[in-house]
Amino acid sequence: MILGSMYFGTRVDEPTSMALLDRFVELGGTWIDTANAYAFWADPSGVGGQSEAVVGRWLASRPGVRDRVKISTKVRYQPVRPGEWPASAEGLSEAAIRAAVALSLDRLGTDRIDLYWAHGEDRTVPLAETVSVLGSLVADGSVARLGASNHAVWLLERARALAFSTGVEPFSAMQLRWSYVEPRPGAALPDSGHVLLTPEALDYARVEDLALWVYTPLVNGAYTRADRPLPDAYDHPGTARRLALLTEVSATLGLTRNQVVLGWLRAHGAEPIVGVSTVAQLDEAMSTVDLPADAVRRLDGPA
Repeated sequence: MILGSMYFGTRVDEPTSMALLDRFVELGGTWIDTANAYAFWADPSGVGGQSEAVVGRWLASRPGVRDRVKISTKVRYQPVRPGEWPASAEGLSEAAIRAAVALSLDRLGTDRIDLYWAHGEDRTVPLAETVSVLGSLVADGSVARLGASNHAVWLLERARALAFSTGVEPFSAMQLRWSYVEPRPGAALPDSGHVLLTPEALDYARVEDLALWVYTPLVNGAYTRADRPLPDAYDHPGTARRLALLTEVSATLGLTRNQVVLGWLRAHGAEPIVGVSTVAQLDEAMSTVDLPADAVRRLDGPA
């Protein structure tokens, strides 16, 4: 399980963020996911960096913990001028990436990033330029691995081919939105910039042996919270069938619906990023177990 820290330092105050990070490590958690843009839309400054800064202060105040965790952060969407997003998003040019990684390392208070993501596509910049500069970060040791978030499969494949042909580190991870219920094809999501996992992307990750991280796996609490209904895009008969079956399987296994969803995603090779704001939510997510094969087959049925 990957701990998402998007709202640490903004909607989740620092003491609570620290408590969640402590509990995550106590429960055996390893990966902490953030981004340099988190959470510019939730901070009066209009720029991000709050999440990275909180994680950095936590690392600094917990001697030895850096060697027990891995840090994932991202570049692409940090506004360079407050209030002018997305027009002022930093992008993926060489200059933007070099400036961003230096700031991320400083906020995190570390000399390395374990997994550095291109947070989204930037088709205004030659792909070869982005691939080259990201590869150089691995070569100089400031980054261990590279990932592509919210990228089309064909573009990811082209980037990997460029990396292989020029002898630099390729993307070895992909990150997309996925959950047990899925929106209608073509329906607009209320979340800007989210790119959904497709069967093609899932197949590509498996064949190429890429780590597959998935975000919004619990659809912002919609599986268990009456005050968080599913977005309109999910209003179709397939959702009703899946939710009914999810309720049956969770009752049979004695698990919450959230735990069953997370277990189902893991059964299909995905690594869920879970954003939480309370220790109770974290404990629930971290108590997820591997689902029996017959339960996975039942859950797959409505597809």
